[in-house]
Amino acid sequence: FMLKHLIPYFDVTVYDKSRDLSAIEDTYNVSIGTLTGIAACDVIILAVPVRALEQTLADIKPLLRAGQLVIDVCSVKCQPVVLLEKHLPVGVEAVSVHPLFGPQSGKHGIHGLNITVCNVRGKREECVRDFLAHRLGLNVHAATPEEHDKEMAYVQGLTHMIAKVFVHMDVPKIHQQTKTYSLLNDMVELIRYDSDELFMAIQRDNPYVKDTTEKFFAAVRVLEDKLNKNS
Repeated sequence: FMLKHLIPYFDVTVYDKSRDLSAIEDTYNVSIGTLTGIAACDVIILAVPVRALEQTLADIKPLLRAGQLVIDVCSVKCQPVVLLEKHLPVGVEAVSVHPLFGPQSGKHGIHGLNITVCNVRGKREECVRDFLAHRLGLNVHAATPEEHDKEMAYVQGLTHMIAKVFVHMDVPKIHQQTKTYSLLNDMVELIRYDSDELFMAIQRDNPYVKDTTEKFFAAVRVLEDKLNKNS
């Protein structure tokens, strides 16, 4: 998903230790590299699950050099930023970004969509923000990891929870829709095909989500008690 937006501006090499990338190579005319080759690039984007980030950093750490820029695109920020600071060698700069969109919400274009940028180390944040805003046309938000994760506990933690509940209810196709139901259905459809891995990362790896979900289920129980008392 990221490639088609980056290849007009960069010579891109991709690597995945467990996936055959030949179809991507043919579709986007990018190079397939080795871990060693990737770790030699000027800019390295770590598009890996949160739970795989520390091992990935450990794998590339001996191969990095001063002056490189490492960027992660994890959906939470507190934990990834700690890991970047812990594992990156001195002189390697780092920026942590979270595109607040994905293949579903960005399938018709990403211009005007939101992205959060957290500076980790070095002076490249301004350059990254300038590229995202003026080349890709994104609406860039600067935030600390804590600010990001506190808001994402509602923005993602709550909405993804509601969507998962809706999907598990196996709601039949509805023909007589109100505007509010249509909006709810649109939200569910944007999230329906996200991986369980992403859902678990949002719920498990954001330190502020537990409080949000507890409030959500407590509110549901209050409403359930109210309905039962009035029935």
